[in-house]
Amino acid sequence: MRDDLERLRHILEAIQNIERYVGRGKKAFLSDELLQVWMVRHIEIIGEAARATSSVFRENYPEIPWHDVIGMRHVLVHDYFGVDLDIVWQVVEHDLPDLKRKIEHIVRTHDHPDTPRGPS
Repeated sequence: MRDDLERLRHILEAIQNIERYVGRGKKAFLSDELLQVWMVRHIEIIGEAARATSSVFRENYPEIPWHDVIGMRHVLVHDYFGVDLDIVWQVVEHDLPDLKRKIEHIVRTHDHPDTPRGPS
């Protein structure tokens, strides 16, 4: 369990690293290769950390789209030259905020056991 929570903390750290630059907007993202590499790399880290959680842990938290998170990592790692930057931006702008909220809640629940379980 402790290793699983550490993986969640890695996911949160990667999301925070992405958030540092997401405010620059889609236009900047599409025109700046460094931003693209930065965000893609951190999405890979998110997927790798999710993949490293135990299957029992993932089963206990079905509200997290584990399959999608891990799947995105596989696409980025194995088909880098075919990466659709519009999809990456959609993940960054629309999917990561919800994932962050859910993961923060799980971590809070474990750090403070009196926190009610379920989406915040």
